[in-house]
Formats: sequence, structure tokens, C-alpha cells
Amino acid sequence: MTSKVDETLSYEQARDELIEVVRRLEAGGTSLEDSLALWERGEELAKVCRRWLEGARARLDAALAEEESGEEGE
Repeated sequence: MTSKVDETLSYEQARDELIEVVRRLEAGGTSLEDSLALWERGEELAKVCRRWLEGARARLDAALAEEESGEEGE
């Protein structure tokens, strides 16, 4: 479940935090509990990024469809 705070993150903020989470996981040296918490946070951040990207794709698709329908009407 994504928190309310995550819903206010921009794509860039979520991506940057996700990069940091991955860096920390790859570096190792954390306890199992901390690693699991980082993994869970990474999953939440990935969902935020995915929602942003899906929204951008939908906007592009809508703009392209509108452009095509405008060309057909000419």
C-alpha cells in the first residue's frame, strides 16, 4: 500500500530515492531487517514511478489520438 506521502512525490523525487535505496542495498552491510525495510520502500517507490510513467503514456496516447482525429477531419 502506498502512503499519502508517496502520492505527493514527483517522478524525479521517487526515482532519486529509489536510486539511493538500490545503492544502499547493493552496498550491503545492513541487517536483514533493514534490508527488508529498504526493499519494501523500493517497491513502494517503484510503484510511484510506474504510476507517473503510465500517466505520461496515457497523456501521450491521448494527444496522439487527438492529433490523428484532427487530421482525419481536414
